[in-house]
Amino acid sequence: MISLEPVAVPGAPLARRNPVAKLAAGLIFSFLLVASLDPVAPAIAIAVELALLPLFGIRYRVLARRALPLLAGAVGILVTLLLFAADRTGRVLWEAGPLLVTSGVLVTALGLVLRMLAVALPGVIVFATTDPTDLADALVQNAKAPARFAIGALAAFRLVPLLGQEWQMLTMARRARGVDAGRNPLARLRLFVATAFALLVGAIRRGTRLAVAMDARGFDAGTPRTVARRQVFGPADWLLIVGAAALAGGALAVSVALGTFRPLIG
Repeated sequence: MISLEPVAVPGAPLARRNPVAKLAAGLIFSFLLVASLDPVAPAIAIAVELALLPLFGIRYRVLARRALPLLAGAVGILVTLLLFAADRTGRVLWEAGPLLVTSGVLVTALGLVLRMLAVALPGVIVFATTDPTDLADALVQNAKAPARFAIGALAAFRLVPLLGQEWQMLTMARRARGVDAGRNPLARLRLFVATAFALLVGAIRRGTRLAVAMDARGFDAGTPRTVARRQVFGPADWLLIVGAAALAGGALAVSVALGTFRPLIG
């Protein structure tokens, strides 16, 4: 079942930081890495992220499990680019019939895959170390986000784990009615699309009920609301943001110094 609860070891130094500070640090770190297309800067960024992982209190096995869909997507992107990339410049590394892999294609594919991982991993780390309720409270208190937006985001986080349960219930209900694809791949595809559509309809209905309930409780009134738990934003949180910007800038500086920097624009 999908779970968005924090999995960090209690008391980890960086996991205790303010949720808004961790979110801002992750966004800044990711945004700076998008500026380059070369594989050097994102590779350095991934090494830094993995090195700092114990400070967030996350075990490497837990991170690998949480990032499994991300790794599967990275492998798909790598294979797609190697097979269908238009630019075939550089030294020929491997040739088998119509399949031609050159050094230029390999560098481009690795750069894209590593950049995707380097940009996405901070988000995985942030949400793996942050309680959704603390995040909503911090958005309201520290980021001055509207209460309607923050509580709506909290509700979305809390409801995501229900998707796995509902998918299982829909599958079991269809199987009880004799609707089973068996080993037919086309029938499995049709059944998957039908189940996904039913899940989407259920999610829309639940979201509509939630919006009506929030309006009934005055979340759209614009009046100030009190908070139950105080979220402190201190010097250590600012240091985390500055450190994230410095580490991302350092990765780009190393790429420039090695002569591999390829700007995204220009």
